[in-house]
Order: sequence, then structure tokens, then C-alpha cells
Amino acid sequence: MANRTTPYGAFNYLVNFDGGELFGGFSDVSGIGTEITVAEYRNGNDVENHVRKLGGVHKVSDVTLKRGILNSKTLFDWIGKARTSGPAAQKSVTITLLDESQKPVQSWVLRGVIPMKYTGPTLAGKGGGDVAMEEVVLSAEAMELTV
Repeated sequence: MANRTTPYGAFNYLVNFDGGELFGGFSDVSGIGTEITVAEYRNGNDVENHVRKLGGVHKVSDVTLKRGILNSKTLFDWIGKARTSGPAAQKSVTITLLDESQKPVQSWVLRGVIPMKYTGPTLAGKGGGDVAMEEVVLSAEAMELTV
């Protein structure tokens, strides 16, 4: 891996829930990230007139998953559990980037995940080949990167 000079493609990945449970293939995964708030502080006796920047609270970005609708209620059952059970509905979600030979390259592990928003498909009677898509936005408490 150290000798690779070309970036990996963004189209080859897996999304697993709780270490292996699959809810179907997702066509899009977006929003993976984390942010650390910075507090600015200046000592009153600093010779130079500048602020110091101190790392503060961190948070994980919301992750959006999109897929074509399948004949499965598993995803919506999890949303129902989050409505009634609160923190007991939390899952771990692992997003794994794969190389050309389907070997894992890098994984983002989201912990303490609950679904915070669901959007169903836009339906239109125009006919054609559009796929009925659904979208779920996940809120996570923590994120780890594994290689």
C-alpha cells in the first residue's frame, strides 16, 4: 500500500451496521467528517498582541445515506425503535472503502448512531426509468478511522 501513487475510487464501498448487519446497498454516502471547535484566548500580559487557539469540544458530522427502495422494512424499523427507545436504538455504522480487488483500504466507524431524518422518494407518474430513492441522515456521537 505504501507504494500506491493513485487515489482510490469513491465508488467501491460497503456500509455495515453493528458489525455486519446490512440494510441493502447504498448508492451515496456523504458527510463523513469531524470538527473541533477552537476557543480563542489571550493572556493579558502577552508581549505580542495575538490570540492563542485552544482546541475545545469536538463533534461528528451528520452522515447521509441514499439508496433505491427495497422490499425491506429493516431501516424503517430502526427509525421506529429510535422514536420509542431513544439511546437503546443506537448502532455502530462502519463505512469501508475498498480497492479494485475488493480489499478494505480504510474504514470510518461511527459510534452511538441514531437515524435523525428520513426522506422518502419523489414519485411522479411520467413513466421512465427513474429509481425510487430514499435517504436517511445519521447522527453519530463518535468516529474512528481504521486503516
